[in-house]
Amino acid sequence: MKTIDVCLSPELMHLYQLRDRTVVVVDILRATSCMVTAFAHGVESITPFADAESCRLMKRKGFIISGERDGKKMDGFDKGNSPFEYMGADIRGKRIAFTTTNGTQAIEKAKGANKIIVGSFLNLSAVVKYLLFGENNVLIVCAGWKGKVNLEDTLFAGAIIEKLRNHIEPDCDAPLVAHELYKQGCKDMVAFLGNSSHVKRLNRLNIHKDISFCLTPDQYDVLPKLKNGVLTLI
Repeated sequence: MKTIDVCLSPELMHLYQLRDRTVVVVDILRATSCMVTAFAHGVESITPFADAESCRLMKRKGFIISGERDGKKMDGFDKGNSPFEYMGADIRGKRIAFTTTNGTQAIEKAKGANKIIVGSFLNLSAVVKYLLFGENNVLIVCAGWKGKVNLEDTLFAGAIIEKLRNHIEPDCDAPLVAHELYKQGCKDMVAFLGNSSHVKRLNRLNIHKDISFCLTPDQYDVLPKLKNGVLTLI
């Protein structure tokens, strides 16, 4: 039987063997939710950057440049980190260069995995289906917040484990922790995350609608996959 594990922070990535794994990178609030939304609305590709200045330079190559640090849109960038910025006709057929505080850093650290896909609650069933029929063992990489564990990404990992519990075996205790967390919070995830650090951070920025939207399962049937450093649809 295939196994599944959860890396609760990118700072723990050195503990995991990646070569035989399908890695699911998740940053619920809000990088991977933005990426999934953008693909659902017709973007051609997204190139993630850990470094902000490298991302900024992509403007010269005709890319839409998107970026945030500490939850705030970066000066001089076209778009920030709200999924509602990625629903318009202006992105259809375009290429986006994207850098964020946590999500794109996690993608960078996951490079070297057999396969890398992008997950969110918005495309939950698409992720589950891909993992179910894939041949690799699975590692869910939670982007967290500046190296620290966060609640919302771990909750998503638990949702994946809940749906695959009869088909994939937990590799250690981290998947069990994530699954128990999901079972506690799944009936009202918005309320469950009310005291979490990043929800409080976003609330201080008056970004309330993003939170509930990013916690809504199965809005889109799309699955971004990283190949040669670029995300495109499978």
